[in-house]
Amino acid sequence: MFKNYFTTALRNFWRNKTFSFINIVGLAIGISASLIIFLLVQYDFSFDKFEKDGSRIYRVVAEGSNKGGDWHNNCLSEPMGAAAKNEVTGLEIVAPFRTLGETRIAIPYPNPATPLVLRKQKDIVVADENYFNLIGYTWLAGSPATATRQPYQVVLTEKNARLYYGGLRTAEIIGKPIVFDDTIQCTITGIVKDLPGNTDFYFGTFLSRSTYYTARLKPEGFGRWGYTNSADQLFVKLLPNTKVASVNAQLTKILTSNEKPDPHEAATYKQSAGLQPLSDIHFNLDYGVFDDSRQAHKPTLYSLLAVAAFLLLLACINFINLTTAQASQRAKEIGIRKTMGSRRLQLMMQFLSETFVLTLLATLLSIILMPFLLKMFADFIPSDFHFNLLQPGIVIFLVALIGVVTILSGIYPALVLSGFNPILVLKNQAYSNTGKTRSAWLRKSLTVTQFVIAQVFIIATLLVAKQISYALSKDLGFKRDAIVYFRTNYRQPAEKKPVLLAKLKAIPGVTMASISSNPPSSNGTWTTTMIFNDGKKEIRENVQVKLGDTNYIRLYGLHLLAGAVAPYSDTTNSVVINETYLHILGYQDPGKVIGMQLKNNNDPHIVGVVSDFFPHSLREPIKPLMIANGSRNANGLSVSLQPHSADGANWTATLKGIEKAFHEVYPNDDFDYQFVDETVAKFYTAERNISRLLLWATGLTVFISCLGLLGLVIYITNQRTKEIGVRKVIGASVTQLILLLSRDFLKLIGLAILIALPIAWWGSNKWLENFAYKTTLSWWVFAAGGGFLLLIALLILCIRTLRAALANPVTALRSE
Repeated sequence: MFKNYFTTALRNFWRNKTFSFINIVGLAIGISASLIIFLLVQYDFSFDKFEKDGSRIYRVVAEGSNKGGDWHNNCLSEPMGAAAKNEVTGLEIVAPFRTLGETRIAIPYPNPATPLVLRKQKDIVVADENYFNLIGYTWLAGSPATATRQPYQVVLTEKNARLYYGGLRTAEIIGKPIVFDDTIQCTITGIVKDLPGNTDFYFGTFLSRSTYYTARLKPEGFGRWGYTNSADQLFVKLLPNTKVASVNAQLTKILTSNEKPDPHEAATYKQSAGLQPLSDIHFNLDYGVFDDSRQAHKPTLYSLLAVAAFLLLLACINFINLTTAQASQRAKEIGIRKTMGSRRLQLMMQFLSETFVLTLLATLLSIILMPFLLKMFADFIPSDFHFNLLQPGIVIFLVALIGVVTILSGIYPALVLSGFNPILVLKNQAYSNTGKTRSAWLRKSLTVTQFVIAQVFIIATLLVAKQISYALSKDLGFKRDAIVYFRTNYRQPAEKKPVLLAKLKAIPGVTMASISSNPPSSNGTWTTTMIFNDGKKEIRENVQVKLGDTNYIRLYGLHLLAGAVAPYSDTTNSVVINETYLHILGYQDPGKVIGMQLKNNNDPHIVGVVSDFFPHSLREPIKPLMIANGSRNANGLSVSLQPHSADGANWTATLKGIEKAFHEVYPNDDFDYQFVDETVAKFYTAERNISRLLLWATGLTVFISCLGLLGLVIYITNQRTKEIGVRKVIGASVTQLILLLSRDFLKLIGLAILIALPIAWWGSNKWLENFAYKTTLSWWVFAAGGGFLLLIALLILCIRTLRAALANPVTALRSE
């Protein structure tokens, strides 16, 4: 029986090659897109599932609001770790740790005279035994109780142990030397297995926490309430049955008792500490992960799933439309089968088996296309993402997908076709007027649905492109072109930076150079609590800090509203504040705050006020900020280049000169520079990825929709061949025939555009809410989207209807 079903299905496909091709291609596109999206979504949702007690592991974070707006910190002041351990009940483990960032590692083994040198290692973390008790590594050598208890002890993951010591066995690596930044000599005291699966805990080298204090690696302000740095992380594990709300309240009490706002600000300044679940870290963009690690965005993942569902739905709609449209061609076959004794269930099984075979062929085609599609999307597929078709999850997904598509696409046509009355069929009356009307109404509804989806995608693509263009072209309040920024080794003597600065100024292609912590707009965030008291009120505020020498403001073209740049000093004693901070202090005239003092570690004076500029992306509002002197503590250099020549030779020569000067001062460090305008552009990588995905999704939805439209036009023109011939004989022009055949379809597309416009407007508004500064919803975006869809549909209609209208009417009349 089933063999007969499949044989009949293959014969029917061969008989209707055009429609079978349209269905297979449409379904293959939908299934390919769904498979890729499933793999990407599964990858992100699989992060940090290795920990059996993961539901009890949390990161301690802080959030609040003040006159500068809402803020979120994934870190707290370093003393919070000890305070939480001593004062908070319900905690099983308290594990503070600190990421070190790029560090130079030397392995003086087997020959100390020629050590293995690894520059800019990023997976180093300062931790103690609590970290290992929290995460639950499997120990291959050593133990968490002793491996990080003493200064100058280091634990490695299995991967890093192989990298550093080659083919040595685990036991042989214990006791071997390792040197950080040429000065901190340590010993390997433990080795742990790599964490299984995908994880944000990418660390591979663990330096004992006591080393951080002994080796004088601590930055200025470390260990003081009010000083926060995103490198400092605090994780806890709750005792079973501990209430999160109870721990949150205790943490908030500790925070507010040690970092008190001024009584005058109590109404506007709010802050609280709380617990962020381990499962939320990979997705919560407000808090970030560690350093600049990649994060996922749940709404984006859900949107991707919606895109996959829409593409599959479009392909299924094509199948339903084309199958029901051809129902009359199979009416006699159904009538004969019923007369010969076939039951309705058997006929339904036959038609569903045809759908199954077609879906199976489409799935095989989609699998063949997968490697090419993955290369196409390589720019925004994670580097450690691996595709294996034989993974159990992928096999289950494909089997489920084939089943779902078979049911969605096949059940309605099967019900319609199997429901024909055999007597009416054999009298050529298979389709009653009611049946024709019901089937035509469904096809029209599904066609409108297809083009509504396509229209929404087109408008969304245009809007995202418009927002990206707005962000990249907006005046950010500072100069960003032709400026190179690079960092120096902060563990090297501070006296080296002025030496390098002098060498840079002597390079012919350099117009200006400045020692600074980072450019005006960057990923790094350093905040500190500043207190202002003018005798009438006291204002306590979290302020972003940037360090810069006397050239910083001029080099970046910041607009000085009042005062002057901060004079040179090894310590921070003068600051220039931005307009936002000026207004928070209660002043509108920038000249009135010049000379006033702020309370902090160094009690600096305000010497200037600059216009607001954007320190981060346009998603975030501008917050209070100060540019402080004290460039001794700054580890970056900004270099302004002369205008770019036509062939770019002058920049090439200048950059080589800068690199040469760098290596003369820092011979053992790598020179790694970046252009500031490129750094700013990277803020919108997520939007660029969304734009590319939308572009592909839009192309696919339009393509699938037009495939379906083409199939219906072919069917309609075939059905109306005799009518077209008669109309030509009695004098109808080609233009009249094209209008006649296209009119109904254009009405449907026009209706789809009208339905899509309010949906697209609502969705666009919701997406733009993610940006503090955004483009406008221009009318031309909607007009261009509707016009593009209408133009594509007209081309499809004209190509087919023109062919039908130009056909010889004699041939048309003979066809019946």
